Amino acid sequence: MKTIGRRFRAAALIGAAALALAFAAGARAQNRDSDHEGDRHSKDNTWPYAKTGRSPVLAVVGDIACQPGEAEPTGEAGHELCINPKSPYTSTSLWQSQEATANQIEAMKPDAVAITGDLQYQVGQYSDFKNSFDLTYGAFKFLHRPSPGNHEFYDEHSETGVAGYGYFSYYNGFQVDTNGNPITTTLQDPCPPALAAACNFPGLTTPNPQPIPRADGQAGHFEEQSGVADGWYSYNLGTWHLISLNIECSTQPGGCSNTGSWFGAELAWLKKDLEENHSACTAAYWHQPTFSATNGITPEGIAAQAFWQLLYEHKADLVLNGHDHLYAHYRPLDPSGNYDPKNGIREFIVGTGGETLDPVVTTNTTTADPTGNPSFNALNLEAGSTGNFWGVMALTLDPNGYKWNFESALQAPVAPAGTPTTFTDKGVGHCHGGPNWDGDK
Repeated sequence: MKTIGRRFRAAALIGAAALALAFAAGARAQNRDSDHEGDRHSKDNTWPYAKTGRSPVLAVVGDIACQPGEAEPTGEAGHELCINPKSPYTSTSLWQSQEATANQIEAMKPDAVAITGDLQYQVGQYSDFKNSFDLTYGAFKFLHRPSPGNHEFYDEHSETGVAGYGYFSYYNGFQVDTNGNPITTTLQDPCPPALAAACNFPGLTTPNPQPIPRADGQAGHFEEQSGVADGWYSYNLGTWHLISLNIECSTQPGGCSNTGSWFGAELAWLKKDLEENHSACTAAYWHQPTFSATNGITPEGIAAQAFWQLLYEHKADLVLNGHDHLYAHYRPLDPSGNYDPKNGIREFIVGTGGETLDPVVTTNTTTADPTGNPSFNALNLEAGSTGNFWGVMALTLDPNGYKWNFESALQAPVAPAGTPTTFTDKGVGHCHGGPNWDGDK
């Protein structure tokens, strides 16, 4: 009986093993069939929750959401409503362009989305975020790693700015009273007459009350007592260290001076963050570029040269910007704009999220870089979208390098006759290693 029992148990085990193998083979076949038929038939949702086993992909884009509504706010100059873009955008609403880039990101299935500022036009009020930006990009909000732009802080198009309150309320949440209603405040104009030039436009409309943001959250730190926003932070993705910075310094205490109380504190934080960074690869992003493909360098872009200096000293690899409404990238540069193939940082500008577009300027570029070199863009720009395409860049973060792939999502209706209907720019690069990187140990 013992022999029969052993034989029975052995047969049972062999049968169970065969059944398990058959089940596994069937499951593999089913998964292969599912892969061919599309994710909607797959058993598991592989995005955005599951680990993929591949190098992380960072979607990069800025300058996105149009101002909602049927009419301009009282007293505001007529500019760029979602349904009524400024001339010559007469045949495509700006709903279509931001929807196209949001769809592109969802198809890309990235691990995170780096937003390079000017998320919401004209001045990023909380209500505008909820009625425009959130209707498209809100679908993957928890993947956002944002940085703010001038349209979140300053007066724009004759509408009074809200000093980041709408931006921080959207990402960090806001305070509520005992009935669950937002606790709001009416802001003083963040751009007084003395700063009108830095803010581009005077504020003419009556400010709308804004929710008071919570102190900490997805957009970084907000100081309730003073109403001063920090809005800088860092995080790791794969082997990469990524840094989101706030360059909206014109209306902050001390302005854009390196020794000013606000900007000086950000530079001190950045220096410490880089000193403690042990990653193989590093990228930083903010809104206004130091090197402008539209020949439109700003005071903030000049101030950001201090970011470049610290990043260069600590062997960073990439700078990502918006503000210029186009796609472009430069060859590797040092902080003064000199070509440096060994240690230089490559700057990408991806301001193609949905707002009206700008042309690339390569001649007489006296305001393309801080030195005023009229040939700067002609010498240093490696690629540009000519201002005719909206789209998003996929940045694959490999262990010791990166791959970029900008694909257009939609052609602008103002593109000249005969312009190709799509635009693509792809390439690869290697990381510098970083001063604290310990290799593969």
